[in-house]
Amino acid sequence: MTEITSPLAGKIFEINIKVGEIVSEDDEVMIIEAMKMETAVYGENGTVKEILVNVGDQVEEGQVLAIVE
Repeated sequence: MTEITSPLAGKIFEINIKVGEIVSEDDEVMIIEAMKMETAVYGENGTVKEILVNVGDQVEEGQVLAIVE
């Protein structure tokens, strides 16, 4: 299993994946908003097993956002 982690602290602005979806490392899986700027979070190769956050959640740098297998 592989973890998709947050590159910075901020708020989850958008989630572009669903459990069971196949993603690659080039896919923009989430967007985090911090200081009025939006930052894309990219996936890892595999199938999404679990999404651990919701839109509007505050996250910390390095926090696990989703699990890919």
